[in-house]
Amino acid sequence: MERKGLDELEVNDIIKAGLCIDNAKEFHKILKETIGAAKGSDPRELWQRLVAKRVLKPCYPHGLHQLVYYSVYAHWDSTNNGPPLYWFPSLDQSKHTNLGRIMEVHGPRLLGTSYKDPISSFNLFQKFTVQHPEAYWSILLKELPVVFREPPRCILDTTDKSKRGGTWLPGSVLNIAECCLQPSRHPRKDDDSLAVIWRDEGCDSKLHCMTLKELRERVMVVANAVDATFSKGDAIAIDMPMTVHAIIIYFAIILAGCIVVSIADSFAAKEIATRLHVSNAKGIFTQDFILRGGSKFPLYSRVVEAAPHKAIVLPVSGEDVCIKLREQDQSWGDFLASVKHLPRPNHYSPVYNPIDFPTNILFSSGTTGNKIAYQVFSVFHTLAFCCLISFLLGHWSESGEPKAIQWTQLSPIRAANDGWAYVDLQVGDVFCYPTNLGWVAGPIVLYEAFLSGATFALYHGSPLGGGFGKFVQDAGVTILGTIPSMVKAWKSTNCMEGLNWTKIRSFVTAGEASHVDNGLWLSSRAYYKPIIEVCGGTELASSYLQGTLLQPQAFGALSTASMATGVVILNDNGVPYPDDQPCVGEVGLFPLIMGASDRLLNADHDKIYFKGMPMFKGMQLRRHGDIIKRTAGGYFIVQGRADDTMNLGGIKTSSVEIERACNNVDQNIVESIAISAAPEDGGPELLVMFAVLKEGYSSKPEDLQKKFTRAIQTNLNPLFKVNHVRIVPEIPRTSSNKLLRRVLRDQMKKELSVRSRI
Repeated sequence: MERKGLDELEVNDIIKAGLCIDNAKEFHKILKETIGAAKGSDPRELWQRLVAKRVLKPCYPHGLHQLVYYSVYAHWDSTNNGPPLYWFPSLDQSKHTNLGRIMEVHGPRLLGTSYKDPISSFNLFQKFTVQHPEAYWSILLKELPVVFREPPRCILDTTDKSKRGGTWLPGSVLNIAECCLQPSRHPRKDDDSLAVIWRDEGCDSKLHCMTLKELRERVMVVANAVDATFSKGDAIAIDMPMTVHAIIIYFAIILAGCIVVSIADSFAAKEIATRLHVSNAKGIFTQDFILRGGSKFPLYSRVVEAAPHKAIVLPVSGEDVCIKLREQDQSWGDFLASVKHLPRPNHYSPVYNPIDFPTNILFSSGTTGNKIAYQVFSVFHTLAFCCLISFLLGHWSESGEPKAIQWTQLSPIRAANDGWAYVDLQVGDVFCYPTNLGWVAGPIVLYEAFLSGATFALYHGSPLGGGFGKFVQDAGVTILGTIPSMVKAWKSTNCMEGLNWTKIRSFVTAGEASHVDNGLWLSSRAYYKPIIEVCGGTELASSYLQGTLLQPQAFGALSTASMATGVVILNDNGVPYPDDQPCVGEVGLFPLIMGASDRLLNADHDKIYFKGMPMFKGMQLRRHGDIIKRTAGGYFIVQGRADDTMNLGGIKTSSVEIERACNNVDQNIVESIAISAAPEDGGPELLVMFAVLKEGYSSKPEDLQKKFTRAIQTNLNPLFKVNHVRIVPEIPRTSSNKLLRRVLRDQMKKELSVRSRI
């Protein structure tokens, strides 16, 4: 059935969307007035008017937001016009963003008479930074509080051809943790600036705060204790939730000239052991338990099972740990008491190291060429769920060790650029991003916040419930980070109902492909503020595609390549498509990426990221592994991983593309996942859909098969069909919320194998 245009909507349509009859009549009148004032305008201008007049309020039912948005764009031609747009920058506001401000200052000098303003000259400026990356980074280093003990000889040295990514800031010496903790003129950070604000789960009336001076002094106490316990250059693990203490420990390890080993707090003992072994860690900071929803889940016991390394154990609550420790281990209280004899335990002279000194060892997927992109949060619901995740992770890691990626002191600078340039973090912002130091998002958001002068907001608990939403409201969060599945949970449970999120000026989302309707729900919570989509990786220390506040934004799409980052999309022969051509293919990156990895502790870096990649303009492209669609209008949509590509009847597509087409085919479905599996005896790949149903609901697989097939043939390709549907209680994921498609694929292959024998 064809969707109605906005001018075709009737009062009854609005009542069906959730308003009472009186409110529906008033709303219908406002719609008609707005349409009349915008007569002759295209849908984008009409939507802009509706948003500017705040016709759609956050308190209205989501069904009404859906009705209006989809009706505005009912006759929109996405093939020729690109995705529908929902947010548009204003010229005045653009000049007050971080990126717009430096464009206004440096644009005329760098681009000459071609420069007009931050919006119309954005693409030109981005291309200039790709051709002249040293120009961009020299500007950025003046904008961030990066203080060198010894300054670099230059920004970029490309004389050593063995270093594909070049040598960045050669000769420079610093301590990047010190840069995060000291007052600065630009951005303006004072000792009494609010550095961290947090709340403990279950304590909805109390907020805790810490100034920059208080944070620095606590970090220095821990740095003194680290210095007394370990040797400079030691690798020291952190395996605990992202709390204020975790942040203090993270910066203290780096301040003391040691290296953080990032381990997610949801890992099973086997996974902890692997990471401790690969990194050659000398010790580990952990907690006795993890508290979620009023229940305690063991953490220290998993660390004990993993390895004999010295553990410093923090209590989940109170002053003392409530379990017996091994002889070699130490309680947090005793660890801090070891430096009380010092004249000034809250003072520490940072250890300064060369720019390429490692600061953090992070782990990416064990599968060749795969990545973990901006993993955002790990959260336990039940003990059964913990056991499931432990089993899956054990199964998953058998195929290969996770890649151990070393971040140098360059990596935090690149990470901070994401927050400064694209998210537009500024002094006065309150930045909340639920994550864990075990995933790349953890270190990234720390550097984004502390190198931009923003206040970092932490919720000590699960981000999936109303308690987290109330914290966002009470803390005055202005920039909120999410992942799509988190948003999906908020939307489906309606747990954020009645909360005021209108202080939020932008959202950030990363980690997996976004769905348009979830984006619509999220943006509507704050009167349609922009959602900055981000796509990147652990080995890049940042994004390579994202949205910005200088370009119109579309739900589920990214609007640009990163500054100073060259990106091409390759056809099946490894040849880049023209930059202005809509296309789908594997992405290739220019190798000169400041802060990206150039080594792996346990694998051949060159083999994983460069071998087999084509040459382009005299340089070998860097592999990343994403399949990207470039639309008309130059927007990017993530189609999945190169290893998630399907070949259905000779036509290539991706799992994500299939899943997008199948969204909302049945109201009983919570989640649907697509995989393809080839029969053991040969033949074309078969398309299989796995579906999770709402609790208490039922559907027949054969009915869902018909619905899925109809949706795919209507929205994607009339030649595709769903061969099998499997209804499952839940979809297997890693603790970082990454889909384990391989588990589903292997399960289906076994089933097809049994069938072929029968």
